[in-house]
Amino acid sequence: MITWRIGTAVVAAALTAALSSCAVTTPGQRNRSQAYTGPVSWLLHASTDLGAARDPEVSVVVALAGRAHPTELLGWARDHGLRVQWSAGADWAALSGTPRGMSAAFSVRVHDYRSHTGHPFYAAQRQPAVPSALAGQVSQVGRIVSYAPRQLASGLLADAPPNGFDPQQLITAYRATALAAAGYTGRGSTIVFFEWSPPLQADLDAFDRRAGLPSLTPTVVGRFDNPPQGAIGETEMDLEVAHAIAPQARLVIVDANPTEGPAGTLGQRIATMFTATEAQFPGAVWSSSIGWGCDRDFTAADLLPAEDALAQAERTGGTTAFDAAGDTAGLECKGSQDYAAPPQQSDVGVDAVASLPAMTSVGGTLLSTDNAGRWVAEEAWISSSASQGTGGGIDPDIARPSWQDAQGVPAVNDSGHRLVPDVAADADPNSGVATVLQGQPSQGGGTSQSAPIWAGLTTLMDEYLQAHGGQLIGAINPMLYRIARGASRPAFHDVTLGGNAVYRAALGYDPVTGLGTPVTDNLAADILDVQKGSS
Repeated sequence: MITWRIGTAVVAAALTAALSSCAVTTPGQRNRSQAYTGPVSWLLHASTDLGAARDPEVSVVVALAGRAHPTELLGWARDHGLRVQWSAGADWAALSGTPRGMSAAFSVRVHDYRSHTGHPFYAAQRQPAVPSALAGQVSQVGRIVSYAPRQLASGLLADAPPNGFDPQQLITAYRATALAAAGYTGRGSTIVFFEWSPPLQADLDAFDRRAGLPSLTPTVVGRFDNPPQGAIGETEMDLEVAHAIAPQARLVIVDANPTEGPAGTLGQRIATMFTATEAQFPGAVWSSSIGWGCDRDFTAADLLPAEDALAQAERTGGTTAFDAAGDTAGLECKGSQDYAAPPQQSDVGVDAVASLPAMTSVGGTLLSTDNAGRWVAEEAWISSSASQGTGGGIDPDIARPSWQDAQGVPAVNDSGHRLVPDVAADADPNSGVATVLQGQPSQGGGTSQSAPIWAGLTTLMDEYLQAHGGQLIGAINPMLYRIARGASRPAFHDVTLGGNAVYRAALGYDPVTGLGTPVTDNLAADILDVQKGSS
């Protein structure tokens, strides 16, 4: 998915609160970094110093003395090779740059650390002070620390595995343990991925070896003549995430590059791809992590061919389709050339294809588990330093589907239009799935990770349903909302914390994380009840 660089009101509130815990500097302190006190001091004392930070980018938030255009800060940051994210009228700004650049700019050393629980993070060795050159414009500097454990109401400190979720941990976190224990691994099923580029087989082989999984050699449909540069690594992540959950499923990659072209005919080109895919791989589960474009780039009529083709595949072949909600935190209409500009109301939007009623839109979360890998908590994924977060919001061109309108879904400042996402799954790179990219261990992230998580879990559910007298799920959206309204088993983790740039997570459905994340064993049993008419 496409990345962006902005500041948001939602993030501003959280960051302003975070800044309140920072040591206030006085004019006499402005050229001197301060020793940490309190939790940060204890954290560094209990952690292993690994030397100079190697992250490609680190970040820090600064509080501004007013809300005027921060001319001095922008010039100072430019001189020090740092980027600035600032929204018009905001009293804070976020700075990002290389560890070396940040260290030089604030006269502190930024190092990598490993906590006593094995959690990797970077941190400045001392609290940075306000540089003298910015004394009139910056009132306070935040922490240069990436460690972010979640303190829960129970008092339990929950983190994700430091090297990413392995297959068993991922299955445990989303409660597919009973399905896996019963031997459901996706055998006989197919997952189709619509991608811009082919994968590196060497990465897939290395992933299988590290994870102890059966060999993965996908079927490739298409030539991939002109893959975009930004797509490198995307396909590998998508396949590895789904393979971790459904190791026996057949994985197919379909070249999506032929869908490139004028916006007015995108729906027709996607329809051609969907129809051909269904004919060749009937009854498959589909996963797409492609950013198709802002909803305002199209009319409802433009995308009718794609909607009809997808709905037909679901009706006749039992296809189930998932699409990433996007990584622009609800600002899908911000053009790529404008990422550095402050956000505007016109930037608010959702991904057009992910909003199709027949498509299941998947939002993103930060996932926390206990030491046994069991689910503890989730919150909506948003990253101010990387200017990313889960997509979600309203598509004003698509009428609210009856199955969504009938389930008590709130109006959300709108009357009668399609709300997305429908569901969510882990998307924060800080709680990502362990992958291999370009020969190196890595962690997945973005709603590009969320969609294949749901695709893999749905494959297990399909296998379970067929083994118990049920059938392929097909169009899953009506089923999800019906079950959320009142099934005999809790099928979703309701995500009520956090938000994106436009909306906040809330009890029940919200246009940030949808109905929530899956309790897969229960969801499979609930779907079987519905199929057999007992619910």
